[in-house]
Amino acid sequence: MAKQIVFTYEDKEYTLEFTRRTVKQMEDEGFVAQDIDRKPMTLLPALFAGAFKAHHRFVKQDVIDKIYASMPHKDELIGKLAEMYNDPIVTLMEEPDEKAVKNMSWEANW
Repeated sequence: MAKQIVFTYEDKEYTLEFTRRTVKQMEDEGFVAQDIDRKPMTLLPALFAGAFKAHHRFVKQDVIDKIYASMPHKDELIGKLAEMYNDPIVTLMEEPDEKAVKNMSWEANW
């Protein structure tokens, strides 16, 4: 099951989540997670905003900014968002179960 953060802001429930599609979209838009330490003013809010893409794609940036400003415990929040962001990347590299690879093999020709 995908990791999610669920909260209510101004009587509306939001579900934050990253999927392979949303991580790819963020990468296509120039987001580089390794740059967070160098560009925290840009990338921490971008990480938060990116988590809206899976379920709340059409929420305006100014609303996302207001929600972010209202969120308590930002240090813990950012840690959880980073963990969520990493999950689709980890699943991309997971080995399939043995039933799925029963007739599948590959080899290099060099």
